[in-house]
Amino acid sequence: MLQHEGIQITWLGHDGFKLKTDRVIYVDPYKLGPKAEPADLVFVTHEHFDHLSVDDLKKVVTPRTTVVTIAACEKAVKDLKPKAVRVVAPGDRLDVDGVQVEVLPAYNVNKFRAPGNPFHPKADGKVGFILHTGGVRIYHAGDTDEIPEMAKAKGVDVALLPVSGTYVMTAQEAATACNAIQPTLAIPMHYGAIVGSAADAEAFRKAVQCRVEILQPEP
Repeated sequence: MLQHEGIQITWLGHDGFKLKTDRVIYVDPYKLGPKAEPADLVFVTHEHFDHLSVDDLKKVVTPRTTVVTIAACEKAVKDLKPKAVRVVAPGDRLDVDGVQVEVLPAYNVNKFRAPGNPFHPKADGKVGFILHTGGVRIYHAGDTDEIPEMAKAKGVDVALLPVSGTYVMTAQEAATACNAIQPTLAIPMHYGAIVGSAADAEAFRKAVQCRVEILQPEP
């Protein structure tokens, strides 16, 4: 867990984060412990099981929770009976309970299941989020390669970037993206659970020009 500019940032492991100010915000919660704090807001980047984890969402979604996600996740999320579900697509901008949200695409350009068949096709509309809360802008990239649309995240305060390769950016690709975005702080993610290891996070740290914090996962 890390305190940054009044926001408590907790890495939950894999791509999952909890952001806490005067409210509790989760992004892609996965493998949560039994005492997970109820959520005010939840953001889900796409429908893969390690991002749209219904078992984990059940632990934090209550009748006062607003969930923001893409159309592919809408039914599963509505079945949890949150206060509201906001369905978004790349390019959207919206205010969600006082949090300013910008929706960026997340897709592969060079990671393929088979020739011409990327793990995360651009046409699917999977996303990352820029969240502006408590005076801090945080970019959660989702599952993505280095893509031109990341230019919209330039100058964010915090960048949460995948580093493991295979399905997302390699550590070096993530470093290149990070050095272009120029955040104040970068935190590597998407390693240690399904693919990737702490070595990927360390390689990312060594190649990045800004401050990097490698967090330990907390349930």
